[in-house]
Amino acid sequence: MRLGTIIPENEATALPAVCAETDRFVGLHAFLSFFGSKELPENPAAPLEQFLPILMPRLSEFTRKLSDWPEHEKVFQKRGGKSFRAQKLLPPIIRPSTFRDFYAFEQHVRTARSRRGLDMVAAWYEIPVFYFSNPNSFIADNETVVAPAGSQELDFELELGAVIGKRGRDIPAAKAWEHVAGFTIINDFSARDLQRIEIEVGLGPAKGKDFATAVGPMLITRDEVFDRISGEKISLEMRARLNGRNLSCGNSSALHHSFPKMIAQASRDADLFPGDLIGSGTIGTGCILELGAKNTGGWLKPDDVVELEIEKLGVLHTRVTGRKA
Repeated sequence: MRLGTIIPENEATALPAVCAETDRFVGLHAFLSFFGSKELPENPAAPLEQFLPILMPRLSEFTRKLSDWPEHEKVFQKRGGKSFRAQKLLPPIIRPSTFRDFYAFEQHVRTARSRRGLDMVAAWYEIPVFYFSNPNSFIADNETVVAPAGSQELDFELELGAVIGKRGRDIPAAKAWEHVAGFTIINDFSARDLQRIEIEVGLGPAKGKDFATAVGPMLITRDEVFDRISGEKISLEMRARLNGRNLSCGNSSALHHSFPKMIAQASRDADLFPGDLIGSGTIGTGCILELGAKNTGGWLKPDDVVELEIEKLGVLHTRVTGRKA
């Protein structure tokens, strides 16, 4: 299933929805009600994360019903159901309770540290580490980003995101996939010059990341990528393009720390809630810092268009704009 949060045509209220066709959506509340789900949120426009615990136990069933949607749609319409086109996509999860971004691809960590004159830290191989980022700074597919004040080194970062669908605490790695609702694309924009100062102090990143994180375009449920999951590994091709030029190429199977291990670490002595976002960290070659600004035409600048593509998840587009005078 492809799930999203949309602004329907001729409407002003965000609506969690399931994509029934290429460009048509059905409100998730109406869709679940039609197929007999109970204990739904009273408000059909409740955030998507409130629907995830209801979806999780019946994911495969709902996916099958969606594949037969043309057969069901006439009955749905007779009962007063409507489908919509989206005038705007929002991030699929608008404001999760937490966004933990990990640092789990060895190639990225090794290269990024090398460019700062640092060797690898032995402890990195022992545990997956993360920082808390700002879920209030999420932007959607086809939105714009501007470098924060005082920054001249705006960078993109290609990441895979996992969305938690079932609450859990002290989740063992062997059961971690059971808590994942699905996956999305993350562009963890970074102001490298601001970040560099913060890291020298010994904390951070903070303001170097505190301005925009693109998430989307949709949440693709776990059953849609089931064939790419083997044990703890998930194998999805990942690419980044800048102004149509291919810059980055890799596969999520290169993760040194798997998503199950990340989830186990994140949930150690802490609750994970439906909608919480877990970021993989940047894939190897997945940012200008690694590739070298001289090799990419410089840091991101106004009118640049970044496209991040992950197999089965779609393409996340962001345009860079200049700061208004």
